[in-house]
This record gives sequence, structure tokens and C-alpha cells, in this order.
Amino acid sequence: MKKITMQDVALKAGVSKSTVSQYINNRYEFMGVSTKLRVEEAIKELGYIPNHVAKSLKQKRSGTIGVIVANILHTFSTEIIRAIEDVCERNSCHLFVCNADDQPEKERLYINMLLAKQVDGLIIFPTDGNQEYYKQLKREAFPIVFVDRMIDEPIYPTILLDNVSASKIAIEKLVEKGRNKIGLVSTSIAQKVTPRVERINGYKSALSLNGLTGEADWIVAEERHLIEKNLEALWKMENRPNAFFATNDLALIELLKFVKKNNLAIPEDISIITIDDSPFLEIATTPISVIKQPTFDMGKDAAEMLLRMIGSKKVDEVYEERRYPPVLIERESI
Repeated sequence: MKKITMQDVALKAGVSKSTVSQYINNRYEFMGVSTKLRVEEAIKELGYIPNHVAKSLKQKRSGTIGVIVANILHTFSTEIIRAIEDVCERNSCHLFVCNADDQPEKERLYINMLLAKQVDGLIIFPTDGNQEYYKQLKREAFPIVFVDRMIDEPIYPTILLDNVSASKIAIEKLVEKGRNKIGLVSTSIAQKVTPRVERINGYKSALSLNGLTGEADWIVAEERHLIEKNLEALWKMENRPNAFFATNDLALIELLKFVKKNNLAIPEDISIITIDDSPFLEIATTPISVIKQPTFDMGKDAAEMLLRMIGSKKVDEVYEERRYPPVLIERESI
């Protein structure tokens, strides 16, 4: 494939080569907003990698890798990072950690920054919006491992939970405890984040397999700051859940705020089960049942996989995702 140049970007954006250079070097003082947006879109569409970044791909090993998490607030993310760090320490490898805040633009900036620092490879919790850039890096044979989320093509190895099985285990356990009106609480699926979408689909499938009919209103999948408000509206309905499945730790926090605010008793008034464990869940007033991800195995495997790719200097054409089995930890909330 033809190498994309700065001149190609300039032609695509309808600007001069020097304007593209100014954009790449973050010199926006005398650049109009529309010009900046045109250059930004041209770079994104063409998959252009700036020269200083491209050069770093060809350098000798630096003994460093980068990790870009989608949201560092998740316990899942911090545990994965901890496991990666252990592997790096054993292999005399240094680690850079960046938080993309689920923003593709921020993620791309961090990728560029880490490549400019000549990292040997990246572990990325991919956002939705940089697929073409990932493909460009693949064409450069740059080592990357994806964690937790899938993109549209299996161009890099991807490790993630068997999310459908996790939902199935959660629903079956609630049904076993006599709950037949089961709602779901999730953070937003607007960006089609893989685990959130798969867990909701798994929830719907598990309800059907257990002969239950879920109500559309019983699924609360919103930005975090809107979850409690939506739960309040749901609770005012005559037909409301007697149990909730929270699809991640941030959704659970908002659910527990709602429970406390409304003086609800767990599990007498409402049963709760969630995905992702945390130390505070075991010592809560009512310890919360969880579907645990094997985070330390996942982080260890991601790091070892990346180091093998770096060591072999080989990036395969196609990779399959590796799914990890969920583990039920039953406590008093169901």
C-alpha cells in the first residue's frame, strides 16, 4: 500500500504542507477552526502517521511499552495494569500508562506520544473511532494487544471476558433465588463498547432461556450521571424489578446510591449481582455478589503476548480473540 505523506494530507484538506506541519506540531495560534478540522479529518481518513512517529517505529528496542486504558476509574482497568506491571518488572521492561477517558481523539494523541517515546509495543483498551489508525500501525508491523474491547477486524490479538456467559450466570443465580423481575443497570452503550453491549445481549438471552420476559424500561443504560435519575423514574412504576444485574462497577456504584437514597434493603427489597469485584463489596453492609473477571490472568497474558510479539519481531496477519471464563462469587445480596 502506498505510504501516506504530509503532502497527501495537505491535498486532501486543501491546505499547504506547512499548515499540516503546524497542526502536527500543535501550533494552532494562527490557524482557523475550520482549517484545523479539515486537517484533522484528512489525517484520520488517510491514516497518516507523522514522520517523527513513523521513525520511532523503526528504532531499536527501548525496553518500554505503553498501556492506554479506556477508563482508569474501573477496578478492572487498575487490576489489569497491576498484572501487566508484574510481567514488565520480571522482564526488565518499563511501563507508561495513559487514560483515554473513552475519547478516540485523546487515545490517538497518547498513541502518537508513546510512539514518539519509542515504546516497543502497546496494550490498548480500544475506543470507537481509531480503527483506520490501528490498521496503519498494523501495516507498519507495530506490536499491539487489545484488551476488553473488539474492533471491526481481528487485526491484533484481543483478550476479553466471555461476557455472554457472565450475564447467563448472573441471571440464572437470581432466578435460582426466586427473583423473576430482573432489571439491568449499565453505563452508556452509545459508543458500542464491547463488554456493555455483549452483557446486555447476554442478559436478554438469559431471561428468555429462563422463561422470563424483560421489560424495555427495566434496562437502564445511560451516562453515569443519569443512571440514578432513570432508576428513580423506574421505581415509580407499578411494575418494577425485584432484582438488578449491574454490568460493571461504575454502574453498581450508581445503583447503590439509589438504594441508599430510597432506604431499600438488600436483598429483602431488591437483590443485586454485579460484574467486577472490589474490596469494598465484600465488607459492605450487605456484601455484594459478583461475577469476577480473571483480571490478573488477563493482564499477565496480555503483557506476555505483547513481549513475545516484540521479541519475535513478527505481527501476524489475523488474530482470534481469547475469551476468559467468569467466576461467580456468591455473597449476601441475592
